[in-house]
Amino acid sequence: MRGIIDRFEGGFAVVETDGGFVNIPKEKLPAGAGEGSVLMIGADSGASLDKNATADREKMIRGMMDQLFDRSKGND
Repeated sequence: MRGIIDRFEGGFAVVETDGGFVNIPKEKLPAGAGEGSVLMIGADSGASLDKNATADREKMIRGMMDQLFDRSKGND
């Protein structure tokens, strides 16, 4: 199953998947995982970081933000 870390609450990462939200204990997360990271979640609730998908997602969001801010400059 694939998911994206939405936020942290207490000792858990709240991860959004196609089937809803799941809580994964922080100690089961891979090193470097943070909000917005794309994870591959195993049957044991452990997870691995999908570095390529995370980088692609960050690039897409950065592009969307650049477009948003570029468009707003002319509306001053």
